[in-house]
Amino acid sequence: MLDELKNAARNLNGARQLRGLLIDCRRLLSERGEANSVAIARDLVARFRELPEDAQATFFERLSRDFSPDPKAVLASARAYAETPNAATLQRLTRSAEPPRQELLRRINRSPGGTGSIVAMRRALLQRMREQPELQAVEADFLHLLSSWFNPGFLRLERVDWNSPAQLLEQIIRHEAVHQIDGWDDLRRRLQPDRRCFAFFHPQLPAEPLIFVEVALLPAMPAAIAPLIDKASAPLPASQFKVAAFYSISNCQPGLKGVSLGNFLIKRVADELKRELPQLKTFCTLSPIPGFARWVKAGARCEGLPKARAQRLLQAHAAVLDACGGDLDKLAQTATLRALPEPGGQALLRLAAYYLGWHATAADGDPVARFHLDNGARLERLDPLGDLSEKGRRQSWGMMVNYLYDLDRIEAHHEKFVHGEVAQSRLLTSLL
Repeated sequence: MLDELKNAARNLNGARQLRGLLIDCRRLLSERGEANSVAIARDLVARFRELPEDAQATFFERLSRDFSPDPKAVLASARAYAETPNAATLQRLTRSAEPPRQELLRRINRSPGGTGSIVAMRRALLQRMREQPELQAVEADFLHLLSSWFNPGFLRLERVDWNSPAQLLEQIIRHEAVHQIDGWDDLRRRLQPDRRCFAFFHPQLPAEPLIFVEVALLPAMPAAIAPLIDKASAPLPASQFKVAAFYSISNCQPGLKGVSLGNFLIKRVADELKRELPQLKTFCTLSPIPGFARWVKAGARCEGLPKARAQRLLQAHAAVLDACGGDLDKLAQTATLRALPEPGGQALLRLAAYYLGWHATAADGDPVARFHLDNGARLERLDPLGDLSEKGRRQSWGMMVNYLYDLDRIEAHHEKFVHGEVAQSRLLTSLL
């Protein structure tokens, strides 16, 4: 009985908070004075932060229902523009078709800390999308505005080094999403002269990195991740810097999912390094293949393959199964990978070549591959036994891949990928 009373009181309080928040939303949209708007926006954000999760879900539903365009007004404006297509009728149509919630978000954004608050709101919205797909229009408005506000032209590129503020270094450790940073000694090694870390910052979030990339400066293209993140390794002298290898890229703001940041970051960093170190001739990645093992276990299917290539794919799949005695889970063991017979190892390479060189163009293709290939990189080389960590063995049976960023061919390679073709080296093509 007591629990029921507590739940009822909590629900009543959440409903009261929600009513106050919606009242603030309408006041903010109707307010003309700048000073009052800022105060209302500040109260609105504070009310949203205090909402229970279920009340937040209802708030987003109300944004979708109560702050959408008036269908009758849109239809009337559309007819007027169809009958008299000129600047005035087009502007009227544009105004009537824009959801009022977009203007609401703009007004919130004008308040101190408003940009960060909207990013936090979208993070909460994204967490609801699976359960509430009907909020897609609201999500589209958030993404539309944030894509404009976080245009790369507004972002500041900053190198992170050991002298950066401790708060920033702590965030780098916390947000590293590809190769976990094992404490301060590990971070210190990753910030030595032969290692670089660069991050994007926004003027409205000056102390919070949006995304960062880690780079290793090396004599040659790397084939394994362990030497790059070995905190006991000795730094290389600058005379050996010939290759810049991007080995980790991490997003720090979940509320900016889908906003293009990483592609611009890599290109900006490559330009920055080339200016600082003109001896650098090669820009590449050492990348994981997170969906590879799952794809092979699901049957290694590629749509649209010519008959001869489809047959080779089937044969490679059968050879890998034979090499591990029909149990693909054995490939997650280091001993099994090291002991693979040559035909099995070659078949595994061929499967990876199909996965990256053909399946990557599919909508469910490997996300890391799609990111780099769409970014204008070329599929360059496969690296068996490249990542023997537990995560690497589980996701890709130790396989890693190098993507090459040829700065003079980035646009051409991007165009190929847009049209369903993967730019790849002759070595990779020969495996198909």
